Amino acid sequence: MSNHSEFLWYIPNDVRPGHRGDTTVESHNSLETLTSHAKALEEHGWKGALLGTGWGRPDTFTVAASLAVRTTTFEPLIAIRPGYWRPANFASAAATLDHLTGGRVRINIVSGKDNLAAYGDSEGDQAHRYSRTKEFMRLVRRLWTEENVTWAGDHFRVAESTVVPPIEERGDRRHPKLYFGGASEAAERVAATEADVQLFWGEPLEGVQERIGRLKKLSRELDRDLPPLEFGLRITTLVRDTTDEAWAEAEAKVAEMARSNRTGWHDHQRALAVGQQRLLALYERGDVLDDNLYTAPGKFGGGGAGTTWLVGSADDVARSLRKYQDLGITHFVLSDTPYLSEIKRQGNQLLPLLRK
Repeated sequence: MSNHSEFLWYIPNDVRPGHRGDTTVESHNSLETLTSHAKALEEHGWKGALLGTGWGRPDTFTVAASLAVRTTTFEPLIAIRPGYWRPANFASAAATLDHLTGGRVRINIVSGKDNLAAYGDSEGDQAHRYSRTKEFMRLVRRLWTEENVTWAGDHFRVAESTVVPPIEERGDRRHPKLYFGGASEAAERVAATEADVQLFWGEPLEGVQERIGRLKKLSRELDRDLPPLEFGLRITTLVRDTTDEAWAEAEAKVAEMARSNRTGWHDHQRALAVGQQRLLALYERGDVLDDNLYTAPGKFGGGGAGTTWLVGSADDVARSLRKYQDLGITHFVLSDTPYLSEIKRQGNQLLPLLRK
């Protein structure tokens, strides 16, 4: 796999224990436990981790800053929401953390539904929501790369705004990368013009190829004025020593999900976005698509990256991930539970195969 590919993990960042079958311990979300995950990621070859977000979860920025202090190379991919943050406040906070960590900050902009009223936010229809997101991303990037920024948009205003400390350019990195997801037409138009990295969930190769082609076409049609859009995959990877062991465990996990009758973990029940609908529709085409994309979890909950799993030995899963890489995917956000032991297993067994 290309040396330019990057591999991150996932830290659920939730007060509830047992996320997607994780080991249930009283201190699962303590600073000590979270630090043990971040340090394990450093020690086992991972670049960093996506931190899950949503009202009712710990604040992602606070968690990211705490973990950055306790590590040396760990790069948090900090999920944040426009509306929870104002652009200038966020740009300043991110620039400060980027300065203090020597350029280790990455940002995932989330525009999906949330409990907005709980933190005093409000938004209109889908068009309004993505219009605000587009403006947020454009303004934040300007605040990171310019001084004395004045902006009077439909959603935000600043006057003579300069972020201190400024973002330090590091090689071709002018500022923290802005990751973005979403499969609706409105979301893809935002990604095509404003995102640095478009994240896909675990769709079959054909679907990912189709979306990459469409986003590249949109980028040209909408006169994108940024470096070319990059692409990433957020997916569950269930890796065991042999193919048979992996499938036996995958099927056992799904059987347990079925017994729970959808009462277990499901991160995306509040509103089924277009991307989630696409994933849930996959199991109607079969329990296994492509070589080893397991769609059955979507029948019984799953949710988000837990809806489809790549299942197999390290060789099996590496082979599948290489096929996504051949389509143009260069950013991978992987995970499985129990999170800590799988950080180590997949770091030791899977990552070396991907870096050959």
